[in-house]
Amino acid sequence: MKLAEQLVREDLRSIVQGLGEEAKKLAGKTVLISGGAGFLGNYLVLTLMELNQSLAQPVKVIAVDNFITGSKKHLINAPEYQRYELINHDVRQPLSIKGKVDYVIHAAGIASPVYYKKYPIQAIEVSTYGTKNFLELCRKKKSNSFLFFSTSEIYGDPDPAHIPTKEEYRGNVSCTGPRACYDESKRLGEALTMTYYHHIGIPIKIIRPFNVFGPGMKYNDYRVIPAFLMSALQGKPLAVHGDGQQTRTFCYVTDAMVAIYKVLLSDKNGEVYNVGNDDDEIPMLKLAEMAASLLPVPAKVKTLPYPADYPGDEPRRRCPDLTKIKIALGYKPKVDLETGIERLLAWFRSEYKL
Repeated sequence: MKLAEQLVREDLRSIVQGLGEEAKKLAGKTVLISGGAGFLGNYLVLTLMELNQSLAQPVKVIAVDNFITGSKKHLINAPEYQRYELINHDVRQPLSIKGKVDYVIHAAGIASPVYYKKYPIQAIEVSTYGTKNFLELCRKKKSNSFLFFSTSEIYGDPDPAHIPTKEEYRGNVSCTGPRACYDESKRLGEALTMTYYHHIGIPIKIIRPFNVFGPGMKYNDYRVIPAFLMSALQGKPLAVHGDGQQTRTFCYVTDAMVAIYKVLLSDKNGEVYNVGNDDDEIPMLKLAEMAASLLPVPAKVKTLPYPADYPGDEPRRRCPDLTKIKIALGYKPKVDLETGIERLLAWFRSEYKL
């Protein structure tokens, strides 16, 4: 087994351990996941497959993706995993599924700036038409829970008085700016989801992930941590755009998955939760220096203007207030930033033979 696969298997065991007894609610159930071939979709699927090794009755997993940004290749080759179906389908169109669907996770989306600038209309329609299609499917199937993947981007560039940012903050977002196709469509997706809860009674939940990272991320989609690591591994300087003082917090994928499944399985409906890590808010220049220092031969760091194809209106700071999910669902992130970066670095070196 190569190191890349070993790291993912370790992650999956960590997620299952973090879920504990709550995972038993999934025994014998059918879970439908849109965006199942994406970075987070892969982990959503593989977590359920890993759970099937111990549940009294296995979960049936149905993943849906049109592969516009996702990959048909899973993070690990796991022939022992069964009860899995992958459907090539564009979620902007209604989907017919035979049999029961107990849980619906609408994770499909075009989240990377480089991709939603390339596919802006698709980005809007996935979060609007796609959300409505899956809510309707959930209604018809009388599902136990519907989980909508929103984004921390709906907060826009938060007022400093609202950092760390609570779920109640209404955001500072431009509806006509270069990021609007993603930000505003997610806001409408949330409105649709909440409307189906209040007027139709669909048992919905909404999550707003903050900068989740880990194995399986694409190195060429402008996400900052994989971009830094791949530049360093290729012997190139780490490019920090702007003045490098814009800050973020980052959440390793195992912590995010535990939070996501806790929300899905909760009996608290009509709720919105931030998902992320509230420690280690870090300027991008310092993040680049940290990434560079983890290599046997430290890489150089340089500041550059933003590239012409990168959307403007970048938030200066982003940090979640996790009080709500910690109190309501007992969530607590465990993986610190440096440990997570070391794991992703090891995965990149093994996966891409660098």
